[in-house]
Amino acid sequence: MLNRQVFRRLFLPALTLLAVAENCVAQKDSIFLSPVTVFGFVPERFMSGLKVQKIDSVTIEQFRFRNIADLLSLNTPVIFKNYGPGQLSTVAFRGTASNHTAVLWNGLNINLPTLGQTDFSTIPVAGFDQLSVQYGSSASIVGTDAVGGSILLSSSKPEAGLQVMIGRQQESFRNSQTQATIKFGTRLNSTWNFSGKTAAYDGNMNNRYRHPERNGEAISPSTTFQKGLVQDLFFSNNKHELSAHVWLTDNKLTNNPENLAGRQMTRIKSYRTMLRYEIEGWTVRTSWIRDIIDYAIGDYSTLDHAVTDRYGIRGERTFEWKVGKSGSTIQMQTGSEFTHYKTQVENYERPVITENRGDFFILTRWQTTSRLLISANLRQALVTGYNPPFTPSLGAEYRLIQNLPYSIKLKGSVGRSYRVPTLNERYWKDLGNPNIKPENGFNKEAGAEAGYVLNKIHSFTANLTAYHNRIDNWTYWNPTNNFRVENLQMVIARGAEMQFGWKGNWEYWKFGGMLNYALTSTSQEKTFDAYASDIVGKQLPHIPLHTGNVTMFMQYKNFRLTNQLQIISKRYTTADHSQSVPAYMLENLIIETNFNRPHFRASLQGRVNNVSNTFYQTINGNPMPGRSFAVSLLLSAKTIR
Repeated sequence: MLNRQVFRRLFLPALTLLAVAENCVAQKDSIFLSPVTVFGFVPERFMSGLKVQKIDSVTIEQFRFRNIADLLSLNTPVIFKNYGPGQLSTVAFRGTASNHTAVLWNGLNINLPTLGQTDFSTIPVAGFDQLSVQYGSSASIVGTDAVGGSILLSSSKPEAGLQVMIGRQQESFRNSQTQATIKFGTRLNSTWNFSGKTAAYDGNMNNRYRHPERNGEAISPSTTFQKGLVQDLFFSNNKHELSAHVWLTDNKLTNNPENLAGRQMTRIKSYRTMLRYEIEGWTVRTSWIRDIIDYAIGDYSTLDHAVTDRYGIRGERTFEWKVGKSGSTIQMQTGSEFTHYKTQVENYERPVITENRGDFFILTRWQTTSRLLISANLRQALVTGYNPPFTPSLGAEYRLIQNLPYSIKLKGSVGRSYRVPTLNERYWKDLGNPNIKPENGFNKEAGAEAGYVLNKIHSFTANLTAYHNRIDNWTYWNPTNNFRVENLQMVIARGAEMQFGWKGNWEYWKFGGMLNYALTSTSQEKTFDAYASDIVGKQLPHIPLHTGNVTMFMQYKNFRLTNQLQIISKRYTTADHSQSVPAYMLENLIIETNFNRPHFRASLQGRVNNVSNTFYQTINGNPMPGRSFAVSLLLSAKTIR
């Protein structure tokens, strides 16, 4: 309900900010600027002080036949739990749980409402064009689930002309991936442009391992079949843009497929659609998402069928002012969002569940000087039957040194976060709790970024961040209460992340490397019952204390050799630390080359995974495959503009 408390929390500060901004405009030495049109939802603009890592196009191209979990685990310090190739893969961002990461596609949260999380094995890199990783709480900017971090996927507008791409990857164990993409852009008349992309992909993970066991541990056989279709259309001119986006996915996983009595099938189908119109600072977006989850055992005669629909509308207005003669500028984005949920799950207390959610937000970005940037953001969520906390945030960046060849930037932020309980947590028969409280977090972080260019050949980058994230009312399926969901824990996640990069560029030769390291300490800090007394202060299950990866490459003309190392420390698989999986180190090798012609390009890649045939597990009892090989070929034909 929109009560007086919400009004005081959100709208009074909003009116104050608007009044201050208008007063600045009214000053004699201030100039009003026409709003700058920025097509698409770009939350990074208002994330000052937070750590944001943009994955470059070369890396995305290198992983285009793999899923997003493979890309992130080898290029960021983010932690993943993986049950095997093509099987469930979930994230533990900065020591939080798998439902503490928001996954946004063109600004739309695509986490499953029933589970509150995303299976990253179902998101191939072919499904998007741009990828950014935002570390830490950003609930004031993107909304619920962004407690540990956010994954930002977006579609880009193709250039003029026509480009056709088709590719195939063949892997060990009879696994394969196929892709086809068409990009086009043309001028309709003197004012309007039309462009778009159509992409289709298909993957088969048969997982025919050469050996049934590894180190005495049996590998559970599985098969995964995945297919999808992406469609993006853009109509635009200097002031208007109308875009339509569709992403259809179908992922079917079968464990023990040859055991007709004991096999298990999980199928997830998602229909994601979005229509967005932007004109001179105004943006209106409508969306519809349908998620279908089917689960069956044995002969599949009894099928657990769950369907969830989401209907959403979002409106926002962007303002920009120039304050005084110093060049100081203020950008403000204010708006609201409404989503209606309708779900049908057989194991819920009622056959049909409906729910309404709303968000009101004000995002500001103040470039006070060429050195100092400040962001202040406000958000209030409204949920049927709940009162989520007010989530403000404040961040700042200061360029201590900004003259070549050196640059140093200091940054820091504080912010509240929240997570709305999932539909399963509230409505699951007997085990759900309709009175469960929303989680409430408070995140603090500080860091520094540095860059150095030597003789225009060598470039060095470094990034160091420390954080402290406290989460109250952590939702937990309590084993001492027959796994009924409860608010049991106050959890503190704290740690540090370090990144270091180097690139060297000569006439024909290029060298480079990137190091990522994370120290992650996450533990329950309060005792709520007898069960919790034995685990207070201990590292949470499946969260390694140390994670790191190193990527090194060497390139001569069009030939490139890449070496990838990943190191994960021991993980405990139980809360009392009675069981664990040992540390491991993986090494991958990639060899690739490009053949370029004026209208044609061919990219050939060969990959060796787990070069040393290391035995490892990320989940106890689920050993991963050993050494494997993959070869891919991507053909591209493009017209000249």
